[in-house]
Amino acid sequence: MNVKGTDNGDMEVTLDDIIMTTRDMLMKDIQRLGRVDYALSSGGAMVVRHSEPFIIGKVRRWFRKISLTTVYRDSEKMLKSSFREPGQCFPLNGDSGFVQIRLRTTIIPEAITLEHVDKEQAVAYDRSSAPKNCRVYGWHQGYNADIAIETGKTFLLAEFSYDLEKCNAQTFNVLDSVRYGLVDMGRLDFTSNHGSPSHTCIYRL
Repeated sequence: MNVKGTDNGDMEVTLDDIIMTTRDMLMKDIQRLGRVDYALSSGGAMVVRHSEPFIIGKVRRWFRKISLTTVYRDSEKMLKSSFREPGQCFPLNGDSGFVQIRLRTTIIPEAITLEHVDKEQAVAYDRSSAPKNCRVYGWHQGYNADIAIETGKTFLLAEFSYDLEKCNAQTFNVLDSVRYGLVDMGRLDFTSNHGSPSHTCIYRL
């Protein structure tokens, strides 16, 4: 595969290069969070559904008319390891909503990590759009596309409140009652944020 280089020429990028880059990103996350991130887009995870995004103008009116299963292209920002600049989030409309993710493989979940912009990075930035009260659900879908969250085959993994006064990457352990359940799908539901009436920003799951 060829990509454009900085000197306007083409660079050859091999599969080994892509694998090495992905591995480096995974290792950086392990060192920073102390855990493997199975929701990393570069590792194969993807957003499969989400509530209405916060978009201004004609694009927003267009989005309301299309299927609820359509995923807005910028939603992948939530699953990228290097995505923490103030204001550079995936905004969802209102103070409640959801994000649904297919993990990169089937796992036995141990914990959930949610990130927002660091308060030291955002001295002049309003952080009221951070999600507050959250629930995370999981289930195993495999290749059965008919299994959805509405079927009742899901279980609650964690329930927590994101605290703006603590570190920007906050980790919450999975409930003991589901510690040995297999999941390859996850869904974050947030029922409130820290005060913004217009939108809620998700920086990283």
